[in-house]
Amino acid sequence: MYSIIKCYLRHILAVCVVSLCVMTGTAASSVKLDVDWPQFMSKQDMVWETLPEYWYESAYMGNGMLGLMIYKEPGQNYIRLETGNCAVHDHRKGKNDLFSIGRLLTGHFALHPKGEILDGKMRVDLWNAETTADIVTTKGKIHLHSFVHSDKMIIVTKTTTEGEEKDFRWEWVPAPSESPRYLFAKGEGNWIKVPEDYPLNPAPEVTGTEKEGMSYQKLQAGGETAVAWKETVKKGERVLWVNLTHSYPESNAREISRNELEDALRCGYKNLQKTHRQWWNAYYPASFLTLPEGVKENFYWIQMYKLASATRADRALIDCTGPWLTKTPWPNAWWNLNVQLTYWPLNASDRLDLAASLENALYNNVEQLRKNIPEAYRHDALGLGRTSNFYCATEPVGIPGVSKTAEVGLLTWACHNLWLIYRHKMDDALLRDKLFPLLKGAVNYYLHFLQKEEDGKLHLPATYSPEYGSAEDCNFDLSLLRWGCLTLIQSAERLKIDDPLLPKWKTVLEELTPYPMDENGLFIGRNTPYAFSHRHYSHLLAAYPLYTLNKEHPEDVDLIERSLHFWQSKTGAHQGYSLTGASSISSALGKGNDALAYLNKLFGRFLSVNTLYRESGPVIETPLSGAQSIHDMLLQSWGGKIRVFPAVPDAWQDVAFDGLRTEGAFKVSANRKAGKTEFIQVKSLAGEPCILVTDIARPFFKGKRNLEVKQLGEHTYQVDLQKGEEMLVYPEGTSPDLIIRPIQNTSIHCFGKKLKDKK
Repeated sequence: MYSIIKCYLRHILAVCVVSLCVMTGTAASSVKLDVDWPQFMSKQDMVWETLPEYWYESAYMGNGMLGLMIYKEPGQNYIRLETGNCAVHDHRKGKNDLFSIGRLLTGHFALHPKGEILDGKMRVDLWNAETTADIVTTKGKIHLHSFVHSDKMIIVTKTTTEGEEKDFRWEWVPAPSESPRYLFAKGEGNWIKVPEDYPLNPAPEVTGTEKEGMSYQKLQAGGETAVAWKETVKKGERVLWVNLTHSYPESNAREISRNELEDALRCGYKNLQKTHRQWWNAYYPASFLTLPEGVKENFYWIQMYKLASATRADRALIDCTGPWLTKTPWPNAWWNLNVQLTYWPLNASDRLDLAASLENALYNNVEQLRKNIPEAYRHDALGLGRTSNFYCATEPVGIPGVSKTAEVGLLTWACHNLWLIYRHKMDDALLRDKLFPLLKGAVNYYLHFLQKEEDGKLHLPATYSPEYGSAEDCNFDLSLLRWGCLTLIQSAERLKIDDPLLPKWKTVLEELTPYPMDENGLFIGRNTPYAFSHRHYSHLLAAYPLYTLNKEHPEDVDLIERSLHFWQSKTGAHQGYSLTGASSISSALGKGNDALAYLNKLFGRFLSVNTLYRESGPVIETPLSGAQSIHDMLLQSWGGKIRVFPAVPDAWQDVAFDGLRTEGAFKVSANRKAGKTEFIQVKSLAGEPCILVTDIARPFFKGKRNLEVKQLGEHTYQVDLQKGEEMLVYPEGTSPDLIIRPIQNTSIHCFGKKLKDKK
C-alpha cells in the first residue's frame, strides 16, 4: 500500500550514504554584500525619452491598494493621471460573476497645459518609487514629481513650471461605474455576452473646483466611492493631494476621504515623502540578484517593484490588473493560473510579507469557499471557481461528470501556493491551524467523485482542464489530487495528527489511475490527447510546479521532455506564460540553455515597454512568472533539497545572488564566475534537514563548529546545520573572495520608451 508514498518521498528521505566527512576549521567567514543600492537601482529605472501614450506604455505606481498611471492621452493635449483603488468594486447580489462583483474604474486627473504639448521625458525612480516628468509645450515646461504614498492612502503630485505654463489647470474626469467587462463588451469585446438585465449605476456627483473638490459615486447595490482632492501652492510649487476611498456596506466614504486628505496635509509634503522613501528603501535589500544580461536584470528588479506596488500584507489580493485597472474583460481575480503565477516570485526573493495578501484572501474566507460548491458537499468540502472578488466569492464550482465545465482543482492549486509559502517560512502553527484544514477541504471535494473501475484503479469522472476542455481522468486534476493527498499525509505525520482520512489518502495514492499518456507525452485526460494548440500547461502540472514528476526519477525525465516538446510544437495559441512555463519546466530538468531560450521569447512580442502584459486585456501574472523563471535557473528547493545554480545557461558565465530563500527556511547566497561556482553560503532559519546539491566538484564545508557532512549521492550532501547556524561551501583548496557585487553589464534602462519608438 505504501509503495507509491515511498516513491514520492524518496527524494526527501535520503538513505544512500556514500561517505562521511567531519570538517574542521576556524569560524566561517560571512559573505558580504557590496552594493550601493541607490546607484544600483538607478540603473534599473524605467526611462521614457519621449512621453508614453496609452495604458501599456505608462509609468505606474502603487501601494498595494491605490494605484496611479501617468501618460499622455492619445490624440489629446493633456497628461492623464489614471487613478485606481483595489477596494472599489460592485456588490450586486445573485450571480458572483464579472458583471455583478467586478472591480470598478474610478477616473483620472487631466493636466491641461496652456500650450500644445511638443514632447517630454519621464522616469520611474524604482529606489524611491517616484515618477518624474518634464513636459515641453509651446508655452514653456511643466516639471512633475509624483508618488503614491507607501502607507497612507494618498497620491501626491508636485509641479513646477517654466514660461507661461504656471497657469496650467487640473480637471477631474470620473470614470463610468459599470463593470470594465461591460465597457469592454460595448467596445472591442463583441465576443462577450452582456446580461440583458444589467442596470447601470447612478452617475457620479462632482462638486468643487480644480483646486479643491469631491467626486462621489453611489452604487445601486450599496456602497460608495469618494475621491477628494486639494491643491496647495507655495513658492511656485503646486502640490495636488488626492485620496480615493470606497466603503461598503457603510456609506461613509466621503467622510473618510476628507479625513485622510486632511491628515496628509497636516503631515506635509516633506514628511510624507520621507516616510514613503523609508519604506521602499527598506524593501529592496531583503534579497539581491545580479545577472550578466542587463535586460533580464532590469526586468527582474522592475518585477520586484511591481509586486510591492501591487500588494501588501494587509491589502489587496493581486488580481489580473493590480491597482492599475482599465477597460478590460478581466476585472477580477482569476484562479485557473493567474493568481498562482503572480505570487510565486515572493518566496525565493524573501518578500513573504507581501504574500500575506494571498493567505488572508483564502484563510479568512473559508465559509465563502464552502458556499462556492454545491450544497450537498458543503459539510466537508471547499472549492473555488474560476474568478472571484477579493473575498473569494465565485460562481458555483461544477460537479464532476455532470457539469460541462467542472473546473474543480483551482482551490487545490491555490493551496499549493500556500504550501510553498509555508515551506519557505516553516511555521507549523500556520500549517496546523490554517493550511492543513483548508487543503483537506479542497481534497475532500475530489473524494466524493472517485470511482473504482474494472482495472482496480480509482478514476475521476469528467472534469475541466483549464482552457482546453473536459476529460475523464484529467491530468490537471489527477496531478493535484495526487499532490494533495501526499501533502496531507506528510503534514499529518509532521504534526502528529491521527486524521481519520489518513487511510483514504493512502489508498488514493496506491490506487489512483496513472497519468494518461502516449508516445507524445501526457494527455489532457483519458482518451483526450493534446490535439490542438493550448497556451496553458494545465496538463503538465505534475512536472511543474508540483514536481511529482521530476528528474530524480529517471523514468520521469523522458516523459517530461516528450510532453514539453509536444506541447511547445503546437504554437498557434501560445502566449507569454506558455514561454515562462516552458522555461521553468526546462529548469526543472536542469536544462539552462533551453530555459533561457524560452524566456528570451517573452521579450519583444509579449512585453510592453513598461513590462506590463496583455491578452485582450491586461493580465499581470506573466511578467511576474518571468521573474520566477529566473529564480528557477539559479535556485530550486523542491523535494527537501537546496539546489544551487541548477540550470544556469551557458550565456550567464557570471551570476550572483544574496539572501534568496528556499523551502525549509534557508537563506542562501552564492557567486558564480567564469561558469564555476566560487562559493555558497547557507543559513538555517528553522533547523530543518539541510541537503545541498552543488556542482562544486570537491566542496569544502566550513562552519563555526565542526559540521558533520554525509554525501548522499553525486553532488548531494547532507549537513547537520542547526537553527541559526550558517555554513560556507567552496572548492577545496581555494580562498574565494566572499564579496557579492553587482555584475558590470552594459545595458541599463532597458525599459521605457526610447526615441526610436516614437509613433
